[in-house]
Amino acid sequence: MSTGDVTRAEVCVVACAEAWRGDGAILASPTGLIPGLGARLAQLTFAPELLLSDGEAYLLAPPDGPAQDAGVVEGWLPYRSVFTVVAAGRRHAMMGAAQLDRYGNQNISCIGDWARPAAQLLGVRGAPGNTVNHPVSYWVPRHSRRVFVEAVDMVCGTGYDRAARAGRAGARFHGLRVVVSNLAVLDFLTPEHTMRLRSVHPGVTVSEVVAGTGFPLVIPDDVPVTRLPAPQELALIRGRLDPGARREKELA
Repeated sequence: MSTGDVTRAEVCVVACAEAWRGDGAILASPTGLIPGLGARLAQLTFAPELLLSDGEAYLLAPPDGPAQDAGVVEGWLPYRSVFTVVAAGRRHAMMGAAQLDRYGNQNISCIGDWARPAAQLLGVRGAPGNTVNHPVSYWVPRHSRRVFVEAVDMVCGTGYDRAARAGRAGARFHGLRVVVSNLAVLDFLTPEHTMRLRSVHPGVTVSEVVAGTGFPLVIPDDVPVTRLPAPQELALIRGRLDPGARREKELA
């Protein structure tokens, strides 16, 4: 799908970038190509103080051009130090999700009963520590009822209901910002912290999002359309960050 010559993938890049708006000098940890492009785009435009790592040891500035695909090394952050950053809350991760429920509980571990799962996935990984220590957002490249479920098969990332039940220790630094999918942007800005439809991407209807979601969404009376990339942003995405258009394959 495209709006004029702007593709859905490019809309998603900008929607992911917006997740880090206003965060200040924190470590951005995107998982996936489109979230990674979004974090770099934010760093190049409205969030120059944002920090990005290569996931191992280096802090990276955005690439100067296509030849510097991985970015320019601008600092040292060994993996062991990331845990200090996590514990201090100076990080905003955008993770993936095999399953998400209405409160933002996330599953990346297994499908089916934990004792005898139908499918083994990544495992819990760092999701529990991420969600109780610093802001977290999610990226879902294929919005469907298989992902947006009534109840996750295993809780990896903590949602608002479980964080509240855990008391101050679970809720003090807990905060789920947004969920960006190939259809829409969603958040948890409701009295009960259940998932709300924030915007639909150009060409998508509210009914399409509802049909692809396995639980009732909070839907405002007026649902806006996710903004298109500005000309400068589009030029950066196509010419500097992803000239090979790899972003399109993530939604294929």
